[in-house]
Amino acid sequence: MPSYRPPKIRSSEITPREVYLKRREFLGAATLGAMALYGAGKASAAALSTIKSKYTVDEKLTPIKDVTTYNNFYEFGLDKGDPAALSGKFKPLPWTIKVDGMVNKPGTFDIEALMKEFPIEERTYRMRCVEAWSMVIPWNGFPLASLLDKVEPQGSAKYVAFETVVRPEEMPGQAGFFQSLAWPYVEGLRVDEARHPLTLLAVGLYGETLPNQNGAPVRLVVPWKYGFKGIKSIVRITLTDQQPKNTWQVTNSQEYGFYANVNPAVDHPRWSQASERVIGGGLFARRDTEMFNGYGAEVARLYAGMDLARNY
Repeated sequence: MPSYRPPKIRSSEITPREVYLKRREFLGAATLGAMALYGAGKASAAALSTIKSKYTVDEKLTPIKDVTTYNNFYEFGLDKGDPAALSGKFKPLPWTIKVDGMVNKPGTFDIEALMKEFPIEERTYRMRCVEAWSMVIPWNGFPLASLLDKVEPQGSAKYVAFETVVRPEEMPGQAGFFQSLAWPYVEGLRVDEARHPLTLLAVGLYGETLPNQNGAPVRLVVPWKYGFKGIKSIVRITLTDQQPKNTWQVTNSQEYGFYANVNPAVDHPRWSQASERVIGGGLFARRDTEMFNGYGAEVARLYAGMDLARNY
């Protein structure tokens, strides 16, 4: 299986920006019709100025059409196409994130100001869904650790809790499509997971601002965990000394735990996690699932001594 350790890249190997942008223009033109068809064209997108990150995978990218029209965002509905079809009324700007709890400098931060303050990196991550499918996505964002440093977590803080927006008038899933979920959607990480260099607050993909259906304007990306950890449209981040619940853990604790680390040896109660369908790779494209989604060299030390079958 391919290695996911950050490669050493010589400057001569980096694609010139003008060539890269031409490729983006081609992909964007090819995808525009599909995005408009699904309602995504109603959301404005803007090009992002990014810098290359050492954290990347050298794999074929998932087509942007699949990334933007096949996803889970239950605030907009149950089907994979619902987020793109039903998110056109969602207003991602203006937007603020409240950061509070066990921090020395709590505050409410404008997302556009944060995007100017912190360099926006381009990182290509393999993402793995608990439903046993995967994508390779070029994200644009900044490390969560940058924002945490800004608010100065107290030494007694052990966890980071996240909360998404509640706007049933703009998010039809919150208005009744999925009554079994309690809103707002919530998630959590340990502080050391949140501060890990791989953990990203994404504000874009494929060099453009996030589409509504992918979590605009800001979402969490933790590539060694299953996709449901990637809480979208974040409005609040709280530092705490108590392990926070996450939405799927509350909904069905027998199937979803706090950690959500990708582990091919621990099956979901209703299906195997040993392999995954590669979205955009063809009807029969599959690959073996790797421990920690292939990021073990970077993150395995975080879980030394833990029973990852019990801490699922």
